[in-house]
Amino acid sequence: MRKIVLMMSVSLDGYFEGPGHDIGWHRVDDEVHRHANDMVAAMGGLLHGRVTYELMAGFWPTADSDPEASAVTTEFATIWRDIPKVVYSRTLEDAGWNTTIVRDVVPEEVRALKAQPGGDLGLSGADLTAAFLRHDLVDEFRLYVHPVLLGAGRPLFPTSGSPADLRLTGSRTFGNGVVFLCHERDRAADR
Repeated sequence: MRKIVLMMSVSLDGYFEGPGHDIGWHRVDDEVHRHANDMVAAMGGLLHGRVTYELMAGFWPTADSDPEASAVTTEFATIWRDIPKVVYSRTLEDAGWNTTIVRDVVPEEVRALKAQPGGDLGLSGADLTAAFLRHDLVDEFRLYVHPVLLGAGRPLFPTSGSPADLRLTGSRTFGNGVVFLCHERDRAADR
């Protein structure tokens, strides 16, 4: 069965965006970008919230047409256009680039999606992540921790009131100070 994999960047103090929706503090160089490209290319699909989808759709479909685009940018543009995507939105009426619109996070439907053949499903978007966490649907956490303290902004993880046991399954430190951490849910420890 494939897994739901949360893939996000986060500051050292736990924010995925700074005040005013700022993500300019991300330290994505070619090394980090290549790593992310490789991970997304191995996925069976992406699960986006509406805001994340619109942000991605506003840039990636034509990013490789810019003659100044780097090789990793050009590569990701193709990956993003081609990979199957599900966007969760109650308001979006139309979506292109191999995208299906779903109105609500229904745990039984997500479990059925996980049971389909193919690679794991990459999850992104703060509100969507919160919904998946409420339903205990996230199997793996792949976080790029950036060496910056924001002090304010929007935290990645909502307050839940209940712990979730995790097991570290991988890590990598990049030359620019970003640290990649991969944790799996340790459901056996939850019992």
